[in-house]
Amino acid sequence: MLSPAVGDSLPEFTRTTDFAHWNRYAAVNDEFVPIHMDEEAGRAAGYSGAFGMGNLQWAYLHNLVRDWLGGAGRIVSLRCQFRAVNTRGMTVCARGTVTAVRVEDGVRLVDLDVWTEDQDGNQIAPGKAVVELD
Repeated sequence: MLSPAVGDSLPEFTRTTDFAHWNRYAAVNDEFVPIHMDEEAGRAAGYSGAFGMGNLQWAYLHNLVRDWLGGAGRIVSLRCQFRAVNTRGMTVCARGTVTAVRVEDGVRLVDLDVWTEDQDGNQIAPGKAVVELD
């Protein structure tokens, strides 16, 4: 049984992304958009080249929280804001910390600050999550 405390850090979830990661994500979500698959299309859109899907950052945050829960609860909500692009070869790390542990109507809830960051510690997608513990 999870017994989180305010200030606890979640074990990080890390990926070094490239076309293979983006292609797998695109295949599952039917998201074959040129800016995510073609360097020239990414440059034409004003970026340094192709870049990963914003929703892939959201998926990394879900992986972070689900791995931490280990089947001992469920994600009630998860939201994030996309602040920067994920370029090819970037190491992306999803992280999180416990900000509150509470009981509402007999249900144990945990509030989390979650985010993805690049290899230099710059936040790509900051967010919040709420989980219900078993």
